[in-house]
Amino acid sequence: MSLSHPSPVRKAKNSAAYVLVVLAFVVAIIPLVSILWTVIVKGAKDFNGEFLSHSMRNVAEQDPNGGAYHAILGTLEQVGIAVVITVPLSLMAAIFLVEYGRGRLAQWVTFFVDVMMGLPSIVAGLFVLSFWILGLGFKVSGFAASLALTILMLPIAIRSTEEMLKLVSPALREASYALGVPKWRTITKVVLPTALPGIVTGMMLGVARILGETAPVLLLVGVSESINPNPFANPQGSLPLFVFSEAQNSLQTAINRGWAAALTLIILVMLLNLIARLIAWWKAPAAAR
Repeated sequence: MSLSHPSPVRKAKNSAAYVLVVLAFVVAIIPLVSILWTVIVKGAKDFNGEFLSHSMRNVAEQDPNGGAYHAILGTLEQVGIAVVITVPLSLMAAIFLVEYGRGRLAQWVTFFVDVMMGLPSIVAGLFVLSFWILGLGFKVSGFAASLALTILMLPIAIRSTEEMLKLVSPALREASYALGVPKWRTITKVVLPTALPGIVTGMMLGVARILGETAPVLLLVGVSESINPNPFANPQGSLPLFVFSEAQNSLQTAINRGWAAALTLIILVMLLNLIARLIAWWKAPAAAR
């Protein structure tokens, strides 16, 4: 039988498989589109310049004024500190596992990364609470929340970076070694730039994971309705906690602010992903663009 003329049975199987894949895609995308549409419709009513530039200081819950500036600032600072800590640690851990990791130490690192992948966020918050605040005597602050967010982001960043480094062709490494380039320079000048787009995508998955965390923030940063630009002292606002507290209120004005804050959180994730992809495109080798 000629391969250029498939049998009716094969055509029917191919069509059935295509239909099943399309149906699976539709089933998977409907909840995502539904959530996004609901947040946009309900949050757009209060999403304006005043909401983005004002805090809730001295604003009553029934007052339609006020905003989430203090929470946006707190979230950006807390997540930013977590990213600054996580990126170098995850890069070094992934490079060790892929380029140098042989033996029992590498096995233990892989084991702990796998265990931390399934760590509930409340457990990370309780660990930092018991060690950092109750054990060492520090006060609640944005930095304490950043430590918990680092614990949650670290395994995702390590695993994704490790997989991206493994995808780099061994031929590139061998060509660099053949030219007499030392291993550390091969890693920094050949391997990392080649894997950069995938590494950035993995980092952004970690950022998206921690950006909406509520439990560690509730335990470690406290509740504040005022602007606190210092993440190392005193309670500080946070967008997930702001959404949680406003949604708990029975007043419609507070619920509307909660929807607007949820929309702000989604927009932040989208903007950070866009910025990360632009950076990855800019820093990627010319041949990979």
